[in-house]
Amino acid sequence: MRRGWWLVRWLGTGMAILSLLTHSWGQDTEGTVLVGNMQINGRPQDPGRTISLLLLDNYDYWVILDPTRQRLYLNSTGRVLDRDPPNSITTIVVQIQCTNELVGTIILHEVRIVVRDKNDNTPRFQQPRYYVAVNELTPVGTTIFTGFAGNNGATDIDDGPNGHIEYSILYNPNDPASNGTVSVANTLSGHITLAERLNYEERTRYLVLVQANDRAPYPPNRRTATTTLTVDVLDGDDLGPMFLPCVLVNNTRDCNPITYHVAIPEFTEPSKLNPLNVTPSIRAVDMDRNIQPPSDRPGIHYFILVGHPNTYPEYFSLNRTTAELHVLQPISRDVYQRFTLIIKAEQDNGHPLPAYADLIIEILDENNQAPYFQFATYQGYVSESSPVGTTISASANLTAPLGVIALDNDIEELDPGETPTKDPMVKITLNDYTTIFGLTPTGLIRYLRLLKPVDREKQMTYTFTMVSSDGVQQSIPVTVNILVLDANDNTPTFPEVSYSVEVFTDMQQGETVLQLTAADADEGLNGLVTYEILAGAQGDFIINNRTGRITVAPGVTLTVGRSYALTVKASDNAPETQRRSSITTVYIEVLPPNNQSPPRFPLFTYSLEVSEAMRIGAILLNLQATDRENDPITYRIVSGDSQKVFNLSETIGLLLLDQPLDRETTDKYRLIVTASDGNPGGTSTTTVNIVVTDVNDNDPKFNITTPTNFTVQEEQADLFIGEVTATDPDAGPNGQVRYRIVNHPDLFTISENGSIYTRVPLDRELRSQYSLVVEASDGAVDPRRTSLTLSIQVTDIDDNSPMFSQQTYVVNVPENSPVGTVVLKLSAVDSDLISNVTYRIKTESAQQLFSLNPITGELAVLQTLDFENLAAMGMGAFYTFQVEAVDQGGVMPPGQATVTVRITDMNDFSPIFVQDLYKGLVAPNAEKGTVITTVLAEDQDPPGTPASFVRYRVDLDRSPYSGSIFDVEEVSGRVITKVNLNEEPSVTFKLFVIAFDDGEPVKTNSTLVEITVLQPSRIPIFTQEEYKFSPVSELAPFGKRVGTILAAAVNQTIFYSIVAGNELGHFQVNNRTGVISTAKPLDYENVTSYVLRVQADSMVVVMSNLRAPSKTNTAKVFIEVLDENDHPPVFTRKLYIGGVTEDTKIFSSVLKIVATDKDTGNYSAMAYRLIIPPTPEGQDSFVIETYTGIIKSAMMFRNMRRSYFKFEVIATDDYGIGLSSSAEVVVSVVNALDMQVVVSTVPPTLVEEKKEELIRILERHVQDQIPGAKVIVEAIGPRRHGDGFELEDYSKTDLMVYAIDPLTNRAISRQELFKFLDGNVLDINKEFQPHLGEGGRILEIRSPDIVASVKKAAQAVGYTEGALLALAIIIILCCIPAILIVMVTYKQFKERQAECAKTARIQMALPPGGKAPPAAAPSANLYEELGDNSILQAKKSVVKEADHQRIFSTFACRSLAARSNGELHVNLPKSESNVTFYSDRNPLTTHNPVYDNSPIGSPHAERRFSFSPSHSAALGCNWTMPARIHGGLHSYEAPRRQVLMDPTTWELQILRAAMNGGRGTESSDALDISGSTETKMSVREQARQFEQPTLLEQPLRQSRESLGSFSSVLVRDRDSDEILELTSDTLFSIMDYPYSPTSGGRDVPPSIIISQGEEQWPLASQRPTPPVLRESSSSISSYMTVQPCQIMVELIPDPPDIPPPLPPRRPQPPSPPTSPPSSPPPSPPSVSFLPEPRYSPPSPPPPPPPPPPPPPHHKPRAPPPPPPLPSPPSPASVHSRPVVQFVPTSLPPVSMLRPVSERKHPRPLDPAQADVGTKRELKGILKNIQNLAEIERSIANLYSQVDKNCKAPKFTKKPPVTEESEGANKLQSSDPRHEQSTPKTTSSSSAVQINPATSVNCTEDGTSQPSVAAEAQRSSQLNSNSPSDLSENFSSQSTVL
Repeated sequence: MRRGWWLVRWLGTGMAILSLLTHSWGQDTEGTVLVGNMQINGRPQDPGRTISLLLLDNYDYWVILDPTRQRLYLNSTGRVLDRDPPNSITTIVVQIQCTNELVGTIILHEVRIVVRDKNDNTPRFQQPRYYVAVNELTPVGTTIFTGFAGNNGATDIDDGPNGHIEYSILYNPNDPASNGTVSVANTLSGHITLAERLNYEERTRYLVLVQANDRAPYPPNRRTATTTLTVDVLDGDDLGPMFLPCVLVNNTRDCNPITYHVAIPEFTEPSKLNPLNVTPSIRAVDMDRNIQPPSDRPGIHYFILVGHPNTYPEYFSLNRTTAELHVLQPISRDVYQRFTLIIKAEQDNGHPLPAYADLIIEILDENNQAPYFQFATYQGYVSESSPVGTTISASANLTAPLGVIALDNDIEELDPGETPTKDPMVKITLNDYTTIFGLTPTGLIRYLRLLKPVDREKQMTYTFTMVSSDGVQQSIPVTVNILVLDANDNTPTFPEVSYSVEVFTDMQQGETVLQLTAADADEGLNGLVTYEILAGAQGDFIINNRTGRITVAPGVTLTVGRSYALTVKASDNAPETQRRSSITTVYIEVLPPNNQSPPRFPLFTYSLEVSEAMRIGAILLNLQATDRENDPITYRIVSGDSQKVFNLSETIGLLLLDQPLDRETTDKYRLIVTASDGNPGGTSTTTVNIVVTDVNDNDPKFNITTPTNFTVQEEQADLFIGEVTATDPDAGPNGQVRYRIVNHPDLFTISENGSIYTRVPLDRELRSQYSLVVEASDGAVDPRRTSLTLSIQVTDIDDNSPMFSQQTYVVNVPENSPVGTVVLKLSAVDSDLISNVTYRIKTESAQQLFSLNPITGELAVLQTLDFENLAAMGMGAFYTFQVEAVDQGGVMPPGQATVTVRITDMNDFSPIFVQDLYKGLVAPNAEKGTVITTVLAEDQDPPGTPASFVRYRVDLDRSPYSGSIFDVEEVSGRVITKVNLNEEPSVTFKLFVIAFDDGEPVKTNSTLVEITVLQPSRIPIFTQEEYKFSPVSELAPFGKRVGTILAAAVNQTIFYSIVAGNELGHFQVNNRTGVISTAKPLDYENVTSYVLRVQADSMVVVMSNLRAPSKTNTAKVFIEVLDENDHPPVFTRKLYIGGVTEDTKIFSSVLKIVATDKDTGNYSAMAYRLIIPPTPEGQDSFVIETYTGIIKSAMMFRNMRRSYFKFEVIATDDYGIGLSSSAEVVVSVVNALDMQVVVSTVPPTLVEEKKEELIRILERHVQDQIPGAKVIVEAIGPRRHGDGFELEDYSKTDLMVYAIDPLTNRAISRQELFKFLDGNVLDINKEFQPHLGEGGRILEIRSPDIVASVKKAAQAVGYTEGALLALAIIIILCCIPAILIVMVTYKQFKERQAECAKTARIQMALPPGGKAPPAAAPSANLYEELGDNSILQAKKSVVKEADHQRIFSTFACRSLAARSNGELHVNLPKSESNVTFYSDRNPLTTHNPVYDNSPIGSPHAERRFSFSPSHSAALGCNWTMPARIHGGLHSYEAPRRQVLMDPTTWELQILRAAMNGGRGTESSDALDISGSTETKMSVREQARQFEQPTLLEQPLRQSRESLGSFSSVLVRDRDSDEILELTSDTLFSIMDYPYSPTSGGRDVPPSIIISQGEEQWPLASQRPTPPVLRESSSSISSYMTVQPCQIMVELIPDPPDIPPPLPPRRPQPPSPPTSPPSSPPPSPPSVSFLPEPRYSPPSPPPPPPPPPPPPPHHKPRAPPPPPPLPSPPSPASVHSRPVVQFVPTSLPPVSMLRPVSERKHPRPLDPAQADVGTKRELKGILKNIQNLAEIERSIANLYSQVDKNCKAPKFTKKPPVTEESEGANKLQSSDPRHEQSTPKTTSSSSAVQINPATSVNCTEDGTSQPSVAAEAQRSSQLNSNSPSDLSENFSSQSTVL
């Protein structure tokens, strides 16, 4: 009852009302808490779980549930919660399922989460830019732009204020004026108003920067976007006209006053001059030149305002509209020489701002053609030896004479290239050198002759000008340059006639005797002098032929007294026939040496160069002479140093500088120096020639006489302009002047001598004057410079042809115009300064009809032209001919224009009616517009002329009343009713109709129309006003009946007719029957319906050839035409060309096929199919979408470049069942090597929009080279740039294209495509401009990225090889230390392996087993048998070895489970984390479960305790997985890990788990482990403790094995004290019983594996390590066993999607045969406790803190059904078993093991207790064990866990649970396969627990001491504690014997 009451209370709490708060959060917050606490009553975590929470309907897993904290989180990992489109997540609704774990009820709660908007989207304008055009006259404040209204402006997808847009104007730094020009009138609508007045003439465009921002509540969070509003200013009419041409004043909008000029010859008839040729043409335009539309632009009117003389109106008139100036009468120059007029231009709309200009009219003399020379310059040549009368030659070789031709257009007009034939007889005069040169006075060609000899040596060139005159006018001067050529007219001349020289016998060979010099004034070879000795030398003297130096010949010894007379000749080097020479005589006398000889200088002449910068006092020369007698010598400067510049030492002969030198003052010195020894005749002389060298200390200076104003003719290159001269007094390079053009080096050039030439032809019309800066610099390293500014005036030549004001003139000339009528005035202008433009007709045929005044350009008719005669003659009414404007003084070809003269017809004939009288009938009630009759008049004027166009009107003067009710259509002549009639029958009206034409003048004619009102009885009546018949097929045959119309009349025969709507004659009506039928083939595509107007008349009326239409006798007939499939499809092109790349994916679109059909409806709906030749593989290469016509690829095209596919496409209308047509398709395979990238300056989006237009432009330019080529777009993307094209620029576009050649069906090569496109990039840019917008253009055309990358990689190969080699060397050097480290490590590993093998041999030396000593011999010591012969004993028998292995296996199992504190106080050998078990065959090393290396808090820390089955008892234990050990506060918690069990222990564990599980919630966690400490013991003491229970257990285990490890178990019932026998089936049925929800365990049976094997131990290598196990609990708590056993359970991982088997029903246990045990404690629930060890801890430790809540886990999967169990033993063996108690072991939850460094160490041992017992010396191999103490401690700890006294507790059976609890329990388990990623979550009650009585407490000395008092104390403590107090007490394992 207490339990039921508690469950009801718990369920009541769990069903409390769940209140959830709706939360909202920012959409991009990650890890946000949505609901902090759902406030659900109950405990959702272990221990004591009362409720479980589950999250349902979690859309897209946005919510994470933390059931422990009852908290909801936002799952935004790796994504963003966005409420805006396209996600549009505004609300998240989830269901929280709350399950009451006590009663199994489920409550669902809805949590609604509203996603609030975050301002994370920027407003976006719908258009990239906006445009508006505003007239400059728009008033300020006017709204000029409303384009942001609606969705056309900026939009923001945010919600609320975050999505509201407001507009503002931003300051535009690129257009500052735009900020104040406009303003935002309404910030919400974005309407833009004008803030300042506009002026088109100042600025035509404003770029307004408009900002759109949202209205987020917090202004700093507002987002903005900007766009540009382009405001174009339209021109308005706010300015007046201006005369052209306009030259602005100081860059203003005002024009300089313009003057027009015109010259007319005197006494000339006006007809020959009009209109006058005004220069420039009088023309004015409105300064508002761009008023739109052009039709709104005002016209200009011209007037002559005033003039001088006042009689100008008598002679001149100005056309008001054309501004043509006409002369009215001939003018005498004797009376008027000039007229000065002021003309005015104003707009025709009354604009108040007129313009004014001056007009000057010159009256010319009759001889107004000035002579001119044929050439602008003449160049002549003459030899200086030419005699008088020689003609000047035109070439330097003097072969052709220089001819001068002067012409006069008054005598003969010449065309360009035409040879003159008439002598103009002009006078030519020279302005200079008239005494030297003369010109022949007469003749067409004049020649220059030499009048006086010339001497080149005196003057080399002659330049003068010539002028020709006809007596009235004078020509432009021309320049003549005459160059005098050199002649050998000068003889080399010696300064002296003869020379006398004295020489001495002691002169040496080569010593100079005399230096001769002869001079020749000629140039070149004519002036080059050579010397030779003709006679007298006798071989003793020689002369240098170039220098003239006479020296002593080699090997000659002079003899005293000899004399010589040398004849020396000096001659030039002219040709032999012209060579000149002269001679001189040199007398030489040989003297003996004087014994009293004077001092002799080493040289007769000294030459010395001294810098003018030499310092004063410097030694210049040593002039020391030698004297044979060694007399003292005195030196003096005799002459040459008048300024005492030098100082000569008198005694030693050193020449010093005494004063500064100035080369520019004196550049050389010739010093005569004497050396005297004081004796008479003892003086000798030498000459010192000192040349002062230059220092650059002077600037170049231009000659002050150099002119600075020059003239040069235009249009000639390399033309001499003038010469400048600059001098530099410095010498050498310092004085060499160089010239340079500073400011116009591209137009002018200057030579080394300062001559200036034109580099390129100049154009005076472009520029007439240049200021040229010439710089002169010397040749020093650091030159000195001087500049001079020259003014160059460009003179005009005749280099421009006259240009007509229009290239085409069109004029209308009325026929029959009188002869001489001026019909057109031509105007041509010559840009040259001096021009005389005359006009002429070039076309000879037109010269017979028209005349052209050569001066005025007036075109007049020569004969009367009759339009009709010309038309009859076939000449037509148009004359087109060519006219020319010739510059009479020039040589340029004439200008040409085309004149078209239209002969307009004059109205010669009047219209004539075809009838004199017209009659008509009309109904008395005829409606307005009723047609009565039609009048017709003809005109004999030529058809098509205005005079032949006849129109009609009513003569209201003659028929006023009839004209008020009847009218005639102006064009058609139909007489109609003007009003609705209401007249009496039989009344006749007379209507006079006038026919008139459009001729000039208008001619008319008239006729009479009599209209009679018909009797109503004679008017039939139609049965219907409108007839609608069934549709008629367009394929209906002729005569197909459409329908019948019917009218009725009294005593009348009815005549039917179609009066309207049948203009094409497609239908006909039977006049008698009214049947309408087809008369012609119909065509729905042309006309889809007809509306016929039919009329029914009386036959009497019809016979009178009259009609009387009325409302009753006319009707409408509606006929619809039915469409038929009569037109096949038509493809847009016959050949479709496409392309695919090699990497094209399957089903990629290739191209689209389009076929059209004139039919409608389904008849125009196409179905497409392909006809493709089969491939060898049988696979189609392409497919086509049936109804869209899109061809797609159906295969891969790898390695198929340069191949193509050709197939046929069929289009069938009517969805594939109608008519068909075909076209060819060619698809070529390409790759990037065939492509080019067109880089443009606009974004990819714009290129995508304009793709079709741009491709058509590119295609057109490619087709210019390859007709029919097809350009295909491969990709459009942002511009890629950078070294590896890894950068992207989205403001520019890469358009990748390639082209297909239709002839080869293959791609055009990339190089050719580049040539086609790049060569026309300028033209392409022009055509791209309208599509790309302002600034859009092509930047470049380049190869694709991959091509450039391959090229770059290929170029980098050379550098990569060296880098790889260096890298390889570095790797080798780095590997050497690594190899050494590996070798050392391997050596250490081998040493460690040897130590492990040594330890293995030690453990193998343990006793092999055998029969255990009796239980009464506890003193048997295991280590007494361990000697040196232990290894030999281990090999004596296989049976003993198997027993030994089994015993040691038990020892190993208990060693692993011995430690409860998780810490060893010893140092394990080499590795503390591994435990090595050895056998005689194969050792096995496994992880030591006592140590855990995983980090605290890892998922492994939550792994629960699990059983693993062993083999049979003979096989021992299996290895288990690593486990963790966690220490408490004062003691370490029992290790929660897997244990090693034999089958017997496994059976015992099953019943223990069942017993503990049946104690309920109060006792499920009743175990409280007290802290235990260990005492260090000797090896022998610990061995004794371990050996005794082990040996005692062996006989019992053997007897149990003989009965089978899975025989029946005797169990005592706690309530009835009966002994029950449980078979294996019964035992598993108990385990399979569904578990209670209060336990939190699984509700499905676990999978159990029990292995029984041979009696022989298997090889260690064959022992499998079990998989990761999953814990489970089973409800067998209703029973307790009499026989002790242990149960080990291994859970097999669940396969997916296999439902669990239904649990079997629990069988009824038999009545127990034994007596009940001692009564349980009275407190419920009653539990029997086993005797407790006799050691009692000082104080109970506090419970450890609860474990943290587990994270969410995956949904568990149902385990598979258990494997088959072994057969139960025979009943005979049941009675032979003793009755023992069954105590199952506890199954605690998992805990963590902290690192060794952090573990709590137990108290140190007391030294007195450190060694207990008698110490004995070790024997044999045990002497060498280094860690024997550690082994002893491990064995001692294992022994301390053994308790021989077991007391069987009582337990009762639990009631079954409901299905709801089963479903809840399923959520508590987890799949072991997910242990690594998802930790398991299991409540504390899900593990089978053991009560405190079953625990074993170890004393300090390691012995087990049961204590009754401790048992009683623990019992009372258990009964007083609550379940929560006991939930944290666990035990690792209790072994009960």
